[in-house]
Amino acid sequence: MTTHKILVIDDSGVIRKTVREMLPAGNFEVLEAKDGAEGMNLIRQERPNLIMLDFILPKLSGWEIFQQIQVQPELQKIPLVVMSGRKEEVTGKIAEPFEYFEFIEKPFDKRGLTEAIKEAMRKARLRPTVLSSTSAQSSSTSEASASTASAAEIQLLNNKISQMQLEIDGLKKQMAQVLAFIKQKM
Repeated sequence: MTTHKILVIDDSGVIRKTVREMLPAGNFEVLEAKDGAEGMNLIRQERPNLIMLDFILPKLSGWEIFQQIQVQPELQKIPLVVMSGRKEEVTGKIAEPFEYFEFIEKPFDKRGLTEAIKEAMRKARLRPTVLSSTSAQSSSTSEASASTASAAEIQLLNNKISQMQLEIDGLKKQMAQVLAFIKQKM
């Protein structure tokens, strides 16, 4: 009897198969999604006990899925392992240290996978459930503006705003580094 559902969202069949084979037999039901849209649907339908998320995906990126998870209190507590072959793609969007999820670089071995899963579970247990400001805004304004826009549209716009703010913060940091470098050379 399976006790835990693990969702592996990766466009590589090899990675999905590798994860499935590295997990102990009989203890896990491994759900697979080959793109971000399919993965997000499975997250909503199946409520997995763990999500293994590739950062670069077709249809809906791992970054977009990550943002949706962060603004939905019922999804925030699901342990998350972000996977990527290039860590700089992840750190370009999400600053280290990774407080609420674990990162594993591809390719990985069974021991690395096991440690990443354990650490993701630990981080999820320690995470306080926080109603995001966008969730609170959506719920308070949805009654008043139900005729003009759906909650899903509002959520997508809030996600885009969050993404843009992170990009702006990243650009500010880069600008400060460039200015510091220029001042140092003068």
